[in-house]
Amino acid sequence: MRAIAAPASLKEVLSAVAAAEALAAGLRAGGAESIAVPVADGGEGTLEVLGGDLRDADVSAPLGGRVRACWSLQDDGTAVVESAQALGFQTVSELDPVRASSRGLGELIVAAAREAQSLLVCLGGTVTVDGGAGMREVLDELPLPARVACDVLSPLLDAAYVFAGQKGATEGQLDSLAERLRGLPDVPGSGAAGGLGGAFAALGAELLAGAELVLDEIDFDPSGYDLVVTGEGAVDETTWAGKAPGEVVRRCRDARVRCHLFSARDDLSGEPAQADRDLFELGERLGRAG
Repeated sequence: MRAIAAPASLKEVLSAVAAAEALAAGLRAGGAESIAVPVADGGEGTLEVLGGDLRDADVSAPLGGRVRACWSLQDDGTAVVESAQALGFQTVSELDPVRASSRGLGELIVAAAREAQSLLVCLGGTVTVDGGAGMREVLDELPLPARVACDVLSPLLDAAYVFAGQKGATEGQLDSLAERLRGLPDVPGSGAAGGLGGAFAALGAELLAGAELVLDEIDFDPSGYDLVVTGEGAVDETTWAGKAPGEVVRRCRDARVRCHLFSARDDLSGEPAQADRDLFELGERLGRAG
């Protein structure tokens, strides 16, 4: 049996690359011929999945101070800039979406543009809900042609009313956060990354479905394989609303290739320290089942 291990990251537990390697090793232990193809959708971990020549820059952290943020340069001169590198949950010691600024992303783009010919900006996994106001303090215009990969194609005000609670916003703060966003273009993807999608649309960038773009960039093609294994931390309605595992399932269906979708929350042990072992054992079981 020929199999592809194609998981997304298990957020704050295991990267997509580590998860794919553990699954593929398990599949091989179970007797399958397997390759690791980690996937992402524009959010946290997309930079690692796309690869390239890794660089870094010192930028403003969302709540003050400085943070080292990575970006990568592709062979064709494209700089891949991941918003979560500069604005992700790992950059703060507390959540405060009222104060959190996206300025660091603007600084990261400026640094990357010095060495690149075009930009691929990956939006998702940020602690900000400022509609890109901080970023616009640094960028009056895009320094290079840009594509923007959005982890969700949500409308603008979803940044406040759907996602801000995950970033620490209280019910009483939602209306004021939404007010910040008004006046930005409201197109699919505008609500990504705390309204950063809307800010990029205002600057003339093209907003794209992140999962489709990433899978195209890595030439994901299940044709000729017998099994694809994909999954993420929690499979829910968002899995089918633009997340990478949902796109993997769709492409497998179109190619008529069997696909096994796992939810780490429901199908693994629930012990973060054991996640790689859990994935190895899952792969081994699927490999033996054939």
